[in-house]
Amino acid sequence: MAYKVFVDGQEGTTGLRIHEYLAQRADIEVLSIDTERRKDPAERARLLNAADVAFLCLPDDAAREAAAMVTNPRTCLIDASTAHRTAPGWVFGLPELAPEQRERIRGAKRIANPGCHASAFILLLRPLVDAGIVPASLPVSATSITGYSGGGKKMIEQYQRGNDPLLTAPRPYGLGLKHKHLPEMRVHGGLQSNPVFMPVVGNFYKGLAVTVPLSFSQLAAGTDGRALQRALAQRYEGERFIRTLPLSDPATLESGFFDVMGANDSNRVDIFVFANDQQALLMARLDNLGKGASGAAVQSMNVHLGVDEGTGL
Repeated sequence: MAYKVFVDGQEGTTGLRIHEYLAQRADIEVLSIDTERRKDPAERARLLNAADVAFLCLPDDAAREAAAMVTNPRTCLIDASTAHRTAPGWVFGLPELAPEQRERIRGAKRIANPGCHASAFILLLRPLVDAGIVPASLPVSATSITGYSGGGKKMIEQYQRGNDPLLTAPRPYGLGLKHKHLPEMRVHGGLQSNPVFMPVVGNFYKGLAVTVPLSFSQLAAGTDGRALQRALAQRYEGERFIRTLPLSDPATLESGFFDVMGANDSNRVDIFVFANDQQALLMARLDNLGKGASGAAVQSMNVHLGVDEGTGL
């Protein structure tokens, strides 16, 4: 039996990558829309309702409109936009979020795919909040450096066109402190308030690393770097797509520089703890087009369909 899958918004970066994942699979029949009809609401609605799984790779408002078109109770929507990540009735598509999350995804017909920055941040903080090591009330800050592919087609074209000296240096953005990932970072990170978050885009295609600084004086009594690393390693033990590295990873410290692109071309998240006697840096890296977007969406589809979670990844 082949599952019918439709990608609404297949021309975008995320949609194209999902198509690449699906193209190699014999268990998937991809439903295609004629190019001249890709903005035809009736044709889109027909394909959405014909699908066992439909990916929404659309801007937020368009994703809400597409979700409203679905009347078939058997169609599972996986929304890659920001629209539904904290919305009632939608399950957050991060299987590693909590022990019961896979069962929620398996039974859901509305799944919200996490944001790239948010995935890395949540995977760092949520286990520590759940363990009582990081207070939910703690004011948290985070920095993320990411490749320009996360900005979509327009930004990709801008960087690849070249001839703009302003693009050769890293560019902090989101300086209005209203980044669209903040609500999911707070809610699914288990925090009471939004983190102070600064993303930075660099002159490289893909790869992402989120860093969260912590002071032991603000954490549970007796917490040190070993305790942080141990809590993260225990939480993700057995997770095939999460790798928790040793405390102050010797291979990373040897060069003195962190490889932001070290998880590229995978669906993997690498987690690091660097620490001294008083402070720690939590770091998580992933491929912003893989586990940070399309790979995560396909992983949630696999969980929902009850097939091997790593199929096609």
